[in-house]
Amino acid sequence: MQQLSIGYYQKTNAGALQTKVVRDVENIEQMLRHLSDGGLAALNGLIGAIVVTSIRVPNFLIFFIVVAPIASLIIIRLRKSLNEYNEDFRSQIEKMSSRVNEMTTLLTVTRAHGLERRAVGRMKDSFATVQEAGLRLDRINGRFNAAAWVTFQMANVLCLILSAYFALNGMFGISAGDVVLLTSNFGMLIGSIILLASLAPAISKGFASITSLGEVLESPDLELNQGKKDVEKVEGVIEFSDVAFTYPTNHKPSLNNITFSAKPGQMIALVGPSGSGKSTLINLVIGFLRPSSGSIRVDGLDYKDLDLRTVRKFLSVVPQESVLFDGTIAENISYGLSDVSESDIRTALRDANALEFVEAFDDGIETIVGERGARLSGGQRQRLAIARALIRNPRILILDEATSALDSESERLIQDALSRLMLNRTTFVVAHRLSTIKEADLILVLDDGAIVQTGTHAQLLQHIGVYKRLYDAQSFIPEE
Repeated sequence: MQQLSIGYYQKTNAGALQTKVVRDVENIEQMLRHLSDGGLAALNGLIGAIVVTSIRVPNFLIFFIVVAPIASLIIIRLRKSLNEYNEDFRSQIEKMSSRVNEMTTLLTVTRAHGLERRAVGRMKDSFATVQEAGLRLDRINGRFNAAAWVTFQMANVLCLILSAYFALNGMFGISAGDVVLLTSNFGMLIGSIILLASLAPAISKGFASITSLGEVLESPDLELNQGKKDVEKVEGVIEFSDVAFTYPTNHKPSLNNITFSAKPGQMIALVGPSGSGKSTLINLVIGFLRPSSGSIRVDGLDYKDLDLRTVRKFLSVVPQESVLFDGTIAENISYGLSDVSESDIRTALRDANALEFVEAFDDGIETIVGERGARLSGGQRQRLAIARALIRNPRILILDEATSALDSESERLIQDALSRLMLNRTTFVVAHRLSTIKEADLILVLDDGAIVQTGTHAQLLQHIGVYKRLYDAQSFIPEE
């Protein structure tokens, strides 16, 4: 999963993926356990019955060879519908997981708009669909097992009648004792086949899960880094040369003819209306996306020749929405780092203007933040995300509207801190609030996937264009 591209996760529902990882793996484990526990015993019984019969009454073996496959074919025909219902049930489980994930994500929105009944109604519909699919599958399983039992018992009775008839008429040298042997062996044969047939639901469910997991494991949407050059040092020179990018689901390029360069110590700001391509450009810088044409270079090395995992070790990102996990403040800031001291953590917190509110907590840096940082305010979560980026001492720093959740005073303090921390680093900033990028060395103004203006804040305000229009529009919005 860590090798799949970011694009795969953008188009795959998290709930469905969670079902594949948890439930499908469990189904495969159960299938293998049933096969190893009951399957091997049934196979041994099957082989034993055939071997003993072939030695003691070889003439009667033809009955085994003819009747057992016929009975098995009947079971195989019955099992086809079982596979279809298993696949339908698995699909409904994935949809239900997606609904649950969606409901928890939208919980605050649902409560804020008084939509609890509608949300519960949607979940009830989903649960009802799963229940119906499950009951339908249980009914089919019950019918299948009953049909299998009746089929093989009829074959067993036929074996008893036929072997008794041969013994009474002295045919094929079958004695009364052989009747008992043949009936016993055929019963063992039938029992083994019944046991194998009873494993069909688990096997069918397991193979459906294998198919489901195969959708992930065989996905061509991979970030291929094997065999590419490792990067051991990054200065931070980023160059875009005539870069274009088109999403697979779109015909129109999201970015086109993007050319610029960024050097260490420079702050590059990306500005433009919604949908202009800012996030796509940032994802290209990080290496989450590969350009459809053109080239991206870091320190003169083309991205396509590099193991981008090693490049990202020198890069830190503060996303628009802070991503925190249910752990302590210290654990969230030092995530992925093994040699971080408490002093390093406090320095990062101070530089991100977060130390004051952290020390106000009873447990300080050992305070549990809750799932997705639920126990913190939006501004506090954002400042912790900034601290997590800064503690890595990156050569390339990406701030995707990193100050969007801060009030004016906190934003001013953060901007002062970032001004010092950006020294000798290549920094990319995405911001809707143009007041945060007045000190940028270069502003790239994007519109409809193309760079339409470049320059500093002062230079761009001297010309009528997209930037001045955005700035003038924001001038009427009072500061918080």
